[in-house]
Amino acid sequence: MEQFIIYLSLILTGLCLGSFAGALMWRLRAHQLEQDKANSEPVDSKEYKRLKRIINKSVLSDRSQCLSCAYELKWYDLIPLISWISIGGRCRKCRVPIGKLEPLIELGVAVFFVLSYMFWPYPLNDILGIVRFVLWLSAGVGLATLFAYDAKWYLLPDKLNFIVIGIGFVSASLVVLISQDKFSQLFEIAGSIMILSGLYFIIYQLSKGNWIGFGDIKLGLGLALLLADWKLAFVALFAANLLGCIIVVPLMVYKKLKRDSHVPFGPMLIGGFVIAGLFGSYIVNFYLSFLI
Repeated sequence: MEQFIIYLSLILTGLCLGSFAGALMWRLRAHQLEQDKANSEPVDSKEYKRLKRIINKSVLSDRSQCLSCAYELKWYDLIPLISWISIGGRCRKCRVPIGKLEPLIELGVAVFFVLSYMFWPYPLNDILGIVRFVLWLSAGVGLATLFAYDAKWYLLPDKLNFIVIGIGFVSASLVVLISQDKFSQLFEIAGSIMILSGLYFIIYQLSKGNWIGFGDIKLGLGLALLLADWKLAFVALFAANLLGCIIVVPLMVYKKLKRDSHVPFGPMLIGGFVIAGLFGSYIVNFYLSFLI
């Protein structure tokens, strides 16, 4: 019964925070367009017109609304996943399709929460272990937003990247505090940063930003701090590139992508990070068993 309550709580919390991540994504996009417009950069006029109404609202007056007709959503429109299904994925007032991205984010965060609890490789029998797990889940909400934002607009917003870096710094500091050999743990963290952020910085410099964006470097820093282990960072790097090959190569074969097409790497890096964080220790031990 206890485990059922834990899983149910994780699902419900994941759905609610997934809904928050979806709303945050659109608000970040609105502010990005406002900033681009202020800097005289090209902006999609239709997209700007849709999102302009949610830019300058205060936290107290900000309410979720339809981006097409400005219908302010009622409480029964805000039930994660259920509301979207009940109204057929359309606005209750104007009937314009809402899209599938938002419910996918909600479902994705809920699945992430459940899988994290199922396969969390560290003990949860003391307060510090529980705090580290909560930090992991909190970072996951931000990463879900970054995943969707980069997949849709090929950008990784600095504000959210810095929040993930901050959570990662707190998590890494906690790992050092728990560790009996603090110097070795600091070395592990430094190696993780070099693999997931430093390596991409080198690639960024060599390609002059053509192969990878600077946002990926910042994202890599946050992920490296959260993993706090150079071996897990290497697993994340390998998994991210493997996911890239699995996704990109078939698209190139079927000519859906060209050799010079821009492909967002953030979602693949986040996917590799989740694999490394939850299953990396098993992968490393399995690999080492063949060497020893």
